[in-house]
Amino acid sequence: MALFRKKPADAAAQPADLESVMKKYDRESNTRIWEGTPKLIVSLILAAFSVFCIYVTLWATWLEEIRLTSFVALIILLGYLVFPARKGVQRVNYIPWYDIVLMVLGTGAVLYFTFNAMTIIQQGSRFATYQIIIGVVGILALAEICRRSVGLPILIVAGAFIVYALVAGLANPTFGGRLNYLVRYLFYSKEGVFSTPINTCSKFIVVFIIFGAFLERTGIADFFIQAANALVGRFSGGPAKVAVVASALEGMVSGSSVANTVGSGSVTIPLMKKTGYSPEFAAAAEASASTGGQIMPPIMGAAAFLMADIVGVPYSNLIVRAILPAVLYFAGIFIAVHLEAKKMGLRGIPREQLPKFGMLIRKVYLLIPLVLLIYLVSSSTNTIQTAAAIAIIAAIVVSLINKDNRLTPKRFLEALAAGGQGTIAVAAACGIAGIISGVITATGLANLLINGVVALAGGKVIIALFLTMICCIILGMGVPTTANYCIMAATCAPILVRMGVPLIAAHFFVFYFGIVADLTPPVALAAYAGSAIAQSNPMKTALTSTKLAIGAFIVPYVFALSPEMLLIDVSGPLDLLFVRSVLDLVQIILTSLLGIFGVSSALEGYALGRMNWIQRLMAAAGGLLLIDPGLATDLVGVALVAAVLVWQYIANRRARTA
Repeated sequence: MALFRKKPADAAAQPADLESVMKKYDRESNTRIWEGTPKLIVSLILAAFSVFCIYVTLWATWLEEIRLTSFVALIILLGYLVFPARKGVQRVNYIPWYDIVLMVLGTGAVLYFTFNAMTIIQQGSRFATYQIIIGVVGILALAEICRRSVGLPILIVAGAFIVYALVAGLANPTFGGRLNYLVRYLFYSKEGVFSTPINTCSKFIVVFIIFGAFLERTGIADFFIQAANALVGRFSGGPAKVAVVASALEGMVSGSSVANTVGSGSVTIPLMKKTGYSPEFAAAAEASASTGGQIMPPIMGAAAFLMADIVGVPYSNLIVRAILPAVLYFAGIFIAVHLEAKKMGLRGIPREQLPKFGMLIRKVYLLIPLVLLIYLVSSSTNTIQTAAAIAIIAAIVVSLINKDNRLTPKRFLEALAAGGQGTIAVAAACGIAGIISGVITATGLANLLINGVVALAGGKVIIALFLTMICCIILGMGVPTTANYCIMAATCAPILVRMGVPLIAAHFFVFYFGIVADLTPPVALAAYAGSAIAQSNPMKTALTSTKLAIGAFIVPYVFALSPEMLLIDVSGPLDLLFVRSVLDLVQIILTSLLGIFGVSSALEGYALGRMNWIQRLMAAAGGLLLIDPGLATDLVGVALVAAVLVWQYIANRRARTA
């Protein structure tokens, strides 16, 4: 959405050019440069696409094959209009001839399916050679859009699966027969490109992306930063805590870790450095908090919509279950930045520099679209699409109240265009993820993987969880969360279910660790984006991000082993009313917080004071033991962490009286 994103007023004063940072670490920002009349035309086309998506998802009663193929055809058309073949300096108002050819061939290949949907559905397995060629062209055209807007890693994964299918995974004795079958399965059925991921994208994700584009233009991001400053800015290490709170609030609107990092980081990172935090820590704090945007209700990452569809629960149900893990994640980062501030003796922002609550209260109306969306989604009286559409209207009305961010016809067009452009990369990733899932299904690879990992785990759930975590992080390096989740939902989530982990907990587990890949070296895009703003060492920033986000590595194990955290009663229906006991839930939350504190303090080397190596080992061991829900491990874990705190308290008291 970089083409239509409003630049900060003080962009010139920033330590790094935000647009260049986005272009480097967010492939969606590497767009063609359109100016003047061509820009207006492209904007109108993108805006028309947004209107088309809203109409189709709310009112159209088209055959599903027609709806999905027309959506993908438009994605290919727009993809070549917006994204150039490679990074670098772009010529203004220029699109090369080969991109026009690719755009026409790719769009035409998918539209062939659109206009011949009924014939193709009825013809069974008898496909002519030209139809197979058309299918190959359509798949390759979509793959190229994915490469331009998302990156190579996901295509490498998809390519490896396709090669496996053509070489060993399919039973047909001839290569031509295997290719014919695979193209039919991936392009002309609802098991590949046009499967659950692209269906969910066209029905749900696109309207939320458009909603986010409108909400962004109401000035709510600036309101969140000011609110965070007013709430926690005055405390020790205030700017870092502001980054955590602001990013958590912004996460309710946007699910992009890189965009969140650059958006709020342009304000918070310079403040953190000015306060006394090292550049690496400042960038890491912002990146780790911003990455949490994908797990923060009510608008989580695009993969959350897929999860609701795959596990068969309403999205409103999923939001409720996501609240406690998200709060624990951000609590972990908050604890880490607090300990760092105390260790370094950092102060907060002077009160006179903080916004007044009275001023913020006058702008509280900016929250109306978000509150309305939460109410409509949780009440289940409307579909998710309708709720998002009503929230878009509310955002438009709210913008009219605020004269600084009033939605003029030009800005209205920009919002629609930004929503359409923001959909391209997500839809391309969903289409390729559908191909990967389709190959897994067609070859039966999932069963082989499940049986292999179950045997390797030897019946130990914790081993299966660890192996799944490693797979998610490795596959997530450079692969969008949506695609990563699709792969893991088809391969590793069933392993965890086979091992006794409840269905929703298993899917949340792979969802979380797919997100963590944005922070984990060597491919830590959010951390690298923050590093560019802070002008810090990228690898050190990524390592520090991983340390700060330790909660993201602990919380999934907690809810996998203690499903009550997700409000799941393993002995009854998945309903809040059937949670075993409020006391059980409180115990899990408290022990989880204490466990995160223990591990964070061990990594920081500070609790009530600087820790020696024995105290750090005790705190780390106690924190890790608190992951296991067993009473014995909880008691030992609490005892170890408490012993460290008592030890430090006594040492500090002796030091003061000496």
